[in-house]
Amino acid sequence: MKSGELRQKTDVTPGVTHERSSQIPVIGAIVMLTLLAWAYLLHLHAQMSGAMANAESMRAMGMPMDQPWTTTDVGFGFVMWVAMMAGMMSPSAVPVLLVVARAASSRGESSRTTLLFGAGYFAVWTGFSIVATLAQWLLHNAALLSSSMAAVSPRVAGVTLVVAGLYQLTPEKRACLQHCRNPIDFLMMHWRPGAAGSFGLGVHHGWYCLGCCWALMILLFAVGLMNLVWVAAISAIVLIEKTAWGGVVLARVTGALLILVGGYSAL
Repeated sequence: MKSGELRQKTDVTPGVTHERSSQIPVIGAIVMLTLLAWAYLLHLHAQMSGAMANAESMRAMGMPMDQPWTTTDVGFGFVMWVAMMAGMMSPSAVPVLLVVARAASSRGESSRTTLLFGAGYFAVWTGFSIVATLAQWLLHNAALLSSSMAAVSPRVAGVTLVVAGLYQLTPEKRACLQHCRNPIDFLMMHWRPGAAGSFGLGVHHGWYCLGCCWALMILLFAVGLMNLVWVAAISAIVLIEKTAWGGVVLARVTGALLILVGGYSAL
C-alpha cells in the first residue's frame, strides 16, 4: 500500500458512520479484556494474601513452606503473567488498533484484519510472559524471591531499579517510544494484505512495544509481582508515555527517579 493511500484511508472524517462503527467493537473488546484481566488479578491477589498468611503461621510452627515449583506452579505463574500483561498493555494498544480498524474498514476488509493484528501484538507479550515466568521460576527456586514475590535483597532490588531507569534514558527507548506514539508511519510502510500480513504487522509493532516497556515490567521483580499498586502505577506510566502529551518527558523523569531510588537502595 502506498503511503498517501493509507494516510488518506486512515483519516477520520466526521459523519462517516461505517468507519466509526468499526471502532466500537475494538474499544469494547479492549475494555472487556482489561476488566477481565484486572478481575483475575484482584482474585489472585486475595487468594495469595490468604495463602501468605497461612504460610507465615506454618513457619511460626517450624514448618518451612518455601518449596520448589511444580509444573502446575509454572502453569499458574504463566497465567498470572499473561493476565498482568493483558491488563497493563491493553489500554495503551487502543490507538494503534483504532488506526488499523479504520484502515481495514476503508479498504473494505473485515474486522478479522484488526483481530489478527491484535493477536500478533499480544503474541509478543505472551512470549514475554513465558520468559518472565521462567525467570520467576529460577529466582524462586534459588530463594531470591520473598513470599510476596519481591527480591529478598534490597541491593538486588536497587540494582533492578537502576537498570530499568538507565534504559529509560537510552536511544533505544526513545526510538521505540517514538514508534509507539506515532504508529501511522509504521503502518504506511509495512502494511500487508491477508491474514499473515495482519498478524505479522501486529508482531512487528509488538516488538517495538516490548522494546519500549520491558524495563518497566522487570520492576515487578523488585517491588513484588502481585503488588497491584505498582502494577497499576506502571500501567498508568505506560499509557501516558505512549498516548499523552508529555509522555517522552515522563519517560526521562521516571528514569531519573528510578536511578536515584535504586542507587540509594543498593547502597
